[in-house]
Amino acid sequence: MEVKVLGPGCAKCKTTYATVEKVIRDNGLDATLTKVDDIVEMMRYNILSTPAVVIDGVVKVKGYVPSEKEVKALLGL
Repeated sequence: MEVKVLGPGCAKCKTTYATVEKVIRDNGLDATLTKVDDIVEMMRYNILSTPAVVIDGVVKVKGYVPSEKEVKALLGL
């Protein structure tokens, strides 16, 4: 599974990355987590607000910080 957190590095983006990282680590998931802060790459996902969470190429969250519970659901837990 490939998970990307898109955002320029704002507080919400950092919180989102930390939340996703914690869920992956705590549940022992075999996932690759990447932080994307390049505006050109972010625009490929057609998002207008950050943070955004992309799972296996599909935008699942955009414009807000998801809860741990929501991240677990998105990751199939």
